[in-house]
Amino acid sequence: MARTLATLGLSAAFLVSCGSKDTTLIKADGSSTVYPITEAVAEQFKKSNPKVNITVGISGTGGGFKKFCAGEIDLADASRPIKPTEEEACKKSGVEYIEVPVAYDGIAIVVHPSNDWAKSITTEELKKLWEPEAQGKIKKWSDVRAGWPDKEIHLFGAGVDSGTYDYFSEAITKKEKSTRGDYTSSEDDNVLVQGIANDPLALGFFGIAYFEENKERLKVVPVDDGKSDNGDGPITPTATTVRDGTYQPLSRPIFIYLSKKSLERPEVMALGKFYLAEAPKLVPEVGYVPLQPKAYELATARVEKKLTGSLFAGKGGQVGVSIEDVLEKGAQ
Repeated sequence: MARTLATLGLSAAFLVSCGSKDTTLIKADGSSTVYPITEAVAEQFKKSNPKVNITVGISGTGGGFKKFCAGEIDLADASRPIKPTEEEACKKSGVEYIEVPVAYDGIAIVVHPSNDWAKSITTEELKKLWEPEAQGKIKKWSDVRAGWPDKEIHLFGAGVDSGTYDYFSEAITKKEKSTRGDYTSSEDDNVLVQGIANDPLALGFFGIAYFEENKERLKVVPVDDGKSDNGDGPITPTATTVRDGTYQPLSRPIFIYLSKKSLERPEVMALGKFYLAEAPKLVPEVGYVPLQPKAYELATARVEKKLTGSLFAGKGGQVGVSIEDVLEKGAQ
């Protein structure tokens, strides 16, 4: 109740500041993984701030950062931290940013519902299937595991401008942007959902929210990383296994990035605070895993103080991190 009242007070204060001014526009773009959260926040914010229009695009994390670092948008959705090359692009354009973690996500390995053989898969088998050397070599399900059907395997996955692609390749092939190229790719996860749902021989990967939204049409495959400290045997991605870190190595934090210059506009600052106030409620509603309350408090402080720079030292995605620990260190 206290959070709701605080949110309403923030929105009301912003409406007063708007007065009779013309409608303003906030531009967001980037990750299709983060899109459902930002879209839900935008819809809620618009209800109490009718003079603010918010556009939310899906050009992938990399595509979003290109626009963000060129000063074309106010907010970038990102399913991984900013990379050194992107940080340099922002620096050259004079764009300072505030990095804001908003949720946890798990990358789901997904097949067609009729698939009755892939009851689980290991990270070594995923590497064997997705590494660059697999192209032209690993073509059938039986090439992945003996006993699986001697039929073609059809792969679907995130496009190269997607942060999901970057994180998946680093986690599975151990090198960012290093996978086979002969698969159906898209920065829009809905395209991947449609492809897998219509292909009995398909296997693909994307954020768990898109699986949860379409689980009547898809089947998730538990992943075994072979490490007992993350729990024994194959682990299914759920809110619990993503939050407690047992679904490894495919659990990760996801982010928004706010332009420091844009935060000088009261409507953008109001949206940033509103986003973090509403995230604990909206994040699970759209299929993701909320951060701990303390993490949202620390993230809100970053926005209010306009603390620029990356908590990840501009090194991009890092496998197996706790965002709460990173935020605590960043606040010291």
